[in-house]
Amino acid sequence: MAVDHDKVSNVAFPPPHMGEPYLLTPGPLTTSLKVKQAMLKDWGSWDGDFRAMTAAMCQKLLAIAGDDGTEFDCVPMQGSGTFAVEAMLGTFLARDSKTLVLVNGAYGKRIVDSLRYLGRDHLVIDKGDYMPPRGDEVAAALANDPAITHVVLVHCETSSGILNPVQEISEVVAAAGRKLLIDSMSAFGALPLDVRETQFEAMVSSANKCIEGVPGFGFIIARKSALEAAAGNSHSLSLDVHQQWVNFKKTGQWRFTPPTHTVAAFTEALNLHEQEGGAPGRLARYERNRDVMVAGMRDLGFETLLKDRWLSPIIVTFFNPAHPNFSFPQFYDLMKGRGFIIYPGKLTVVDSFRVGCIGRLDEHVMRQVVVAARESLAEMNVDSACPPESALKERARLAA
Repeated sequence: MAVDHDKVSNVAFPPPHMGEPYLLTPGPLTTSLKVKQAMLKDWGSWDGDFRAMTAAMCQKLLAIAGDDGTEFDCVPMQGSGTFAVEAMLGTFLARDSKTLVLVNGAYGKRIVDSLRYLGRDHLVIDKGDYMPPRGDEVAAALANDPAITHVVLVHCETSSGILNPVQEISEVVAAAGRKLLIDSMSAFGALPLDVRETQFEAMVSSANKCIEGVPGFGFIIARKSALEAAAGNSHSLSLDVHQQWVNFKKTGQWRFTPPTHTVAAFTEALNLHEQEGGAPGRLARYERNRDVMVAGMRDLGFETLLKDRWLSPIIVTFFNPAHPNFSFPQFYDLMKGRGFIIYPGKLTVVDSFRVGCIGRLDEHVMRQVVVAARESLAEMNVDSACPPESALKERARLAA
């Protein structure tokens, strides 16, 4: 069902051009018309204009990370975010390495699954669905096992919406003389991740997250020394970040057919990102989106899984209401009919759903999200959005 443009008023950005619903998800997400229009032109993958576009894109990404290309380099990789994560793991983890994986959600678990496929030795600190890993327990694990060479952390675990303490973990890993890899898939471009402040060997993100591009490729920002040392590590021809990097240095070209239209769209998205004030400007809008939406949903009786300290500005998890008339599939359909696509929950311990805060939308849109939720509850004859007591007891486990 198309978005009712008359209801979504006073927005800083025009509503979706074709009337499609807003995507309140952590990517793919709602993009600007300019980003969409950038995909209308065809590009030759080996042509000098496209090579120049790729090079400029990488320089802008390095600048967002706080580097000028002196110590770090940016390597784009075709495929979804998970492709890029696996490429990072397979390239920077030598076959005789041992990795400590910090898990508190589905994407940490996916990293563990990837390491199993790769045959890389690993140890796991599993904090369950959402509890944050802390520096002291990471320090203890590293002290107890000198064979550990690397630590892997998800920056923002979108299965719960928690913002993990990346700076705290970075300092502990560096102090122990180990190397940190960061999955910043849903965080980079908004949340701070500056190489001058946070020590890491490599991080990975994707085109269709906080930069607000469209799906099609990810990118790895890594120390040049780590890229040089990674020769021969990869298990895969197509996912070898080292070889991709070498080829870019030699020819300026992607090794295999690049997603040309997606790169063009991302280039426009980077322009809009810069116009908004870069990562700080984007973060400010996302935080305002979160604060307005969370306050409104709490006024309806919904409760967040996480306490305010741990709420990310990327996506927020809410407990399902305890009311017997509440059904998430029906709630989803009613919200979609009002112009908003939300996300089902990924928790194993309690029933939940998620609402994203990122994409080409602002606080005025988020107020309409709250209105749509109120109307949907009324249509379901749900007069209270309060969660079951078991959900509140589960939340009480999280430290203040």
